[in-house]
Amino acid sequence: MLSFFKDYKKFALIFGFISIVIIALIYNTLNVYKPLPVYQPAMVSTELVDSTIQYQKKYHKIANFSLKNQNGKTITQNDYKDKIYVADFFFTTCQTICPIMTNHMIDIQNEILYDDDVMLLSHTVTPEIDSVAQLKRYANLKGVNDSKWNLVTGDKKQIYELARKSYLAVKDNEFGGDFDMIHTENFMLIDKKYQIRGFYDGTNSEEINRLLEDINILKQEYIN
Repeated sequence: MLSFFKDYKKFALIFGFISIVIIALIYNTLNVYKPLPVYQPAMVSTELVDSTIQYQKKYHKIANFSLKNQNGKTITQNDYKDKIYVADFFFTTCQTICPIMTNHMIDIQNEILYDDDVMLLSHTVTPEIDSVAQLKRYANLKGVNDSKWNLVTGDKKQIYELARKSYLAVKDNEFGGDFDMIHTENFMLIDKKYQIRGFYDGTNSEEINRLLEDINILKQEYIN
């Protein structure tokens, strides 16, 4: 009888060890780190990509820019150096999707408020209306934190080229030209190399949750 219990104890220990190993392997498999894709124009729907770059398969980055923020400060890529950031396009007089998008940007701002690695960037698509003073009024009304979030205005052609050729947010309108209206709900997640790492519907709260999760995934990339 004593021998039986000794053999059973040995079996239980071996079985327990094997079980722990199997559980650990399953856990590691399910929780393996998966980096976010680096989006190239060829990976994005042609409806969102300017025709001149639709088939580009590598080396795509956000172009250099120089725009004025809500405080009249010139904002360039250097202000986002070594930062992860979320970008979008809006206008202050919009009464349709923009208020929802802005509210969601505020939600993101609140989540990243004390995170030095992450910032926000919103481009007006009606710079002829959205002057520095108008952006400042809008920023004050919405509770924009100047250290985290730049609302920018400037040359309309530059802003529209950024939307179409850098952020891949909206396709060129063949019937419009430089002064046709851009109106997109897309939020873009940009990494520290100025590469696009995700697209999100800025009007959808579930998409905002996914965006916040992806920010954490992207941050792991720099830790690893």
